[in-house]
Amino acid sequence: MPATALRSEADRGNEPDAFWMPFTPMRAFRQEPILFERAEGMHYITPEGRRVLDGMAGLWCVNAGHDQRHIVEAIREAAGRLDFVSSFKMSHPAAQTYAARLCDFAPDGLDHVFFVNSGSEAVDTALKIARAYHHARGDARRTKLIGRAKGYHGMGFGGLSVAGLGRQKRGFGPLLPEVAHLPLPYDAGMAFSPGQPERGAAYAEDLEKLLEVHDPLSVAAVIVEPVIGSGGVYPPPKGYLESLRAICSKHGILLIFDEVITGFGRLGAPFAAQALGVTPDLITCAKGMTNGSVPMGGVIVSGDVYAAFMAGPPDVIELFHGYTYSAHPLACAAGLATLDVFAEQGIVAKARASSAIWQERAQALKGAPHVVDIRTLGLLCAIELAPKAGAAGTRGAAGAKACLDAGVLVRGSGDTIVLSPPLIISQGEIEEVFGVIEAVLAKLD
Repeated sequence: MPATALRSEADRGNEPDAFWMPFTPMRAFRQEPILFERAEGMHYITPEGRRVLDGMAGLWCVNAGHDQRHIVEAIREAAGRLDFVSSFKMSHPAAQTYAARLCDFAPDGLDHVFFVNSGSEAVDTALKIARAYHHARGDARRTKLIGRAKGYHGMGFGGLSVAGLGRQKRGFGPLLPEVAHLPLPYDAGMAFSPGQPERGAAYAEDLEKLLEVHDPLSVAAVIVEPVIGSGGVYPPPKGYLESLRAICSKHGILLIFDEVITGFGRLGAPFAAQALGVTPDLITCAKGMTNGSVPMGGVIVSGDVYAAFMAGPPDVIELFHGYTYSAHPLACAAGLATLDVFAEQGIVAKARASSAIWQERAQALKGAPHVVDIRTLGLLCAIELAPKAGAAGTRGAAGAKACLDAGVLVRGSGDTIVLSPPLIISQGEIEEVFGVIEAVLAKLD
């Protein structure tokens, strides 16, 4: 193509239209773009040099803080050594090493990992593994999948089908058939519970009721986030996950924990499964795997599930599934370096130590203007605001913008302000985050 056929940046007028952004109202963004040029530690830095405290760890993912030099150097070194190798019938040493170290980081009994490139791919892969597992055992009847209200499982067709956020499904149907949903295990009586609500374990019995409608012998898997994240940070009631585990085991149904958000230290343990004392059959992970530096995801699988696939002829592909960039060399280098940083800097212990201070400061906003609920667990928080009459979502959006203007990045999700900071956050920075929110709420219409 001749050079004259290419439109220059000047011809475009530096308009952002060329980049169609995810989950973004493009015309509004064009009027008031938000741009960050650099990041370090707990802060983003704008092109103008303004520092913004990151209250969202990027997007739930930069758990060890920005610009961790060991991770940066590991990526640089890997790029100069091996740019790419397929994982189809071949591999590279770092993939083998990272898989072993990641399984050591995971709960006992989850000792195999299938690498993908995002949380959405991880969920779709886990759902396929669940169905294929039953098929490999000669039980092809088990095809149904059960998700949960307000659950978020990425934007692939599988994840979208089992998710429980109706707005995100609008315009994309029909989705997968043979999917059912559990109710949200939360009610108004649990509002302002610090950590896990004391009551509510009985919500797990809704799974038994669902299985009375859907033959349990037709169900392949139940998938839940241990703590609902994007749907509004809903910690599980005490005893709820334990009951789900028992019911799934009773009926031979696989239990999948979507730990894309809760994995890698968010609850003061490597995974929520360890923090909450419940071990699923599969864990999906992404985001914090590489500290957000390189796209990567994975499905960590129990030995029993893996063994079911290994029962056939040794020269036949056991799982007819995969991605070009599975176990990409740069991603594996970043993943290994992230585990190094977690070990050397005690990142999980820092999160565990900060959780009580975080929770206490968050709950101190009870009684602030517009606040109708505060939900916290680990270094997660949701501050739910009363919606404006006839204008749902506008108060949360206005609050998030006002926080950004005041120098703190939070996430506005409907009328809920969501927080998920890097796990290295200090006590002073916790006070800064909630102090800004407090001041914003006092002025919010």
